[in-house]
Amino acid sequence: MFHSRIAPQGEASTEAPILNAMSVDIEDWFQVGAFENTIRRADWDGLEHRVEANTDAVIALFDACGVQATFFTLGWVGERYPKLMQRITDAGHELASHGYDHRRVFTMTPDEFRADTARTRAILEDAGGQPVTGYRAPSFSIDQRTPWAHEILAEQGYAYSSSVAPLVHDHYGWPDSSRFAWRPVAGAGMIELPVTVAEIGRKRVATGGGFFRLLPGALTSYAVRQVNDATHPAVFYFHPWEIDPGQPRVANAPVKSKLRHYTRLEAMAGKLRTLMGKHAWGRTDRVAAQASLRLP
Repeated sequence: MFHSRIAPQGEASTEAPILNAMSVDIEDWFQVGAFENTIRRADWDGLEHRVEANTDAVIALFDACGVQATFFTLGWVGERYPKLMQRITDAGHELASHGYDHRRVFTMTPDEFRADTARTRAILEDAGGQPVTGYRAPSFSIDQRTPWAHEILAEQGYAYSSSVAPLVHDHYGWPDSSRFAWRPVAGAGMIELPVTVAEIGRKRVATGGGFFRLLPGALTSYAVRQVNDATHPAVFYFHPWEIDPGQPRVANAPVKSKLRHYTRLEAMAGKLRTLMGKHAWGRTDRVAAQASLRLP
């Protein structure tokens, strides 16, 4: 069981708290879904790259907080910054796949997806020097439209995916998904570990990334406690550009996209420190391995 024992008054608990998954999706400021219709992929190499410095800042933040985490990384980034991949693994973190260039899964054919995941895994394993056993779809784009995606990941030997957001959202979401770990492919050991949402009445509310940045941090802590009280681990995520208030501004992006992307960047690092101090956090592969033991 994950859940820690509640000790009687005056007695110290002998069990560790539930380990929750801390993760960061490694992509640069211009590679996000909010700008996918504004900035062309063909222009990426000509833009200011800030992902290396921002990811190093995230590594330093985790070190200061005593947290090991998972870095779901684009193959595009790993290809250009192989020494950064090595610094991630040298620091004790997990290196996992975020696809090659942030294409949403439902925009690819099964063959394109298979090639994308194989290419990215080879890049990251070569650069990081460790097996890549975890995958997160760009923009949580595995849903009811892509039943073949989990099958391909299982076929390729991934231990887990953390690619589902179990809620309704204007860009993504699989509202009928379980909030907790489940096996998406019959006869395969791979699990899906959805990102954590809070349940408020009948509504599911996202708590990671921009939602964590924009909404009170207490909401995310509430969601973590809610799933931990149900004896399950939480799964949290953010992006390195979210701790970078000095990043370039995209003037011609839609107003809604700009509001989502740039609001409260200056507050993010402090909110992360507070969150990491309130709960137990670790690598997603370790959380997934524990979760898998509970599933048939």
